[in-house]
Parts: sequence; structure tokens; C-alpha cells
Amino acid sequence: MPSFRVVDAFTDRPFAGNPAAVLVLDGGYDPAWAQRVAAEFNLSETAFLRPADDPGAHYELRWFTPVTEVSLCGHATLAAAHALFEEGAKWLADPAGPIRFRTLHSGVLTVRRQDGLLWMDFPAHAPVATDVPEGLERVLGTQPVRTALGGTGDLLVEVAGESVLRGLTPDIPGLGAFAERGVIVTAAASAGAAHAFASRFFAPNAGVPEDPVTGSAHTVLAPYWAERLGRRAFEAVQCSARTGRLWLDLPTDPPGRVRIGGAAVTVTRGELLA
Repeated sequence: MPSFRVVDAFTDRPFAGNPAAVLVLDGGYDPAWAQRVAAEFNLSETAFLRPADDPGAHYELRWFTPVTEVSLCGHATLAAAHALFEEGAKWLADPAGPIRFRTLHSGVLTVRRQDGLLWMDFPAHAPVATDVPEGLERVLGTQPVRTALGGTGDLLVEVAGESVLRGLTPDIPGLGAFAERGVIVTAAASAGAAHAFASRFFAPNAGVPEDPVTGSAHTVLAPYWAERLGRRAFEAVQCSARTGRLWLDLPTDPPGRVRIGGAAVTVTRGELLA
């Protein structure tokens, strides 16, 4: 029977950040079974790993919410790498990595250990400015400052400040009408904060009303705030009830990528009996 771990990602302490279940399998599996397992865990994501079929990667990685498979997930990638490093990745030429994951829709993703964090190398998805959709202010509960469409299938919405962001109580099912995947709501950090910006992420269409910490949303947020702030590296906070902290870096070579750093903690180990 396969073993599993539940890992809290983008945090250095248990019961914070974003939990993901991770299953490391010996071979192939039925995606319908994987979907049932993800529904059983009922976490925002469950990561499934199996040895990759090609020499350019170590593992194939797929991610499932309780209701659907997704094309990119940051926190469950971080959790998967943490689980492999924790087991002792003796098959790596360099003990710091990178671990290479083959994915179905996002190419090869790498994760490396550096400076006490795990650093993921993801494609950046610079958002395209758009007019504020009609009805969004009513559903969100505040007037948007700017909106943009991200390549992840998300609508990015900037609001007036971090205090406004933290106080939002939106019509979460209603937000599902405004994006294919989810709605990223963001604001510049309050004065004196260590982080540069904060965010929240709502994905009712994926079965995740509010995600605690969303790495993939930061592939949109990083280039958005880089343009707004004139910086290429910054710290960010996702201010859900569990809270997560991320470090972001947009390299110039190669362009079009974003490095996302974070910590992770294993909170549960067990065995799946079905």
C-alpha cells in the first residue's frame, strides 16, 4: 500500500502555510483513483509522484484538487520536493538538487535547496491589463484599483491597501464567474512591513473556496509587482487564516521565469489502505 505525507508548505512551523498530501508511487496509476484519493484527503491539492519515463526528469508530478486535476500548483510542488529531500534523495548528483519534475502541462519544473529554503523554478505569467469586469465590485465587496488577466487562467485584482485586502469577505461562489480558475486579490504592503505585497486567492471553480497559500498565483503576481515597484526580487505574504510567506526572484537570464522560495514542514505520515 502506498505511503503518504501531509506537508505544510510556505511555512517553517506546523499548522500554518498550505497543507498538501504527497504520495510517492513506484509506477503507474489510474487518474480516476488519484482523483478519489484527493477527494478523500480534501486538501486544496494532493501531489502524485512516480518515476519519470524520460532521462530529463527524476519524477512525473501531477496535482489534484478534491474535484479536478490542475495544470500547475506551487505549494504541492514544494511539498513534493520537501518529501523527497526528507526521505534522502541519494540519487541526486548534488545533494542540494535540483530535483526535476516532469509535468503534463507545465514542462519540467525544478526545485533546489539553497539558504535554508526550497527554490522552485517556474514559468512567469505576466498579466495583461483589462477593464474591470462588470459586477466584480459587488461580488468582491470593494472597488478594484486595477484588474489584469494572468496566463494561469486567473483574474488578478488589485485593491486599495493591505488592510482592505485582509478585511475582504467576498461572495466566493460569485467570484467563480470572473475567471477560468480563480481570482487573485492583491495589495501593496502596509507601511513598514518586511514584505512588498500581500495577496489572497479564491478558486471556487476548482473546489477551493480560499486557498491558504498559492505558489502558482505568484507566477502572475511576481511580474505584476515587478512592473509596479521597479524591483525583481521581493518577499510576499499570502494573508489567509493560515498565512504563508514566499520569496520571489525574476532572473534576467533566462527571461520569462520566476524563482519562488519557501520553507516546508511535514506534519503527518501514514499509509493509504485503498
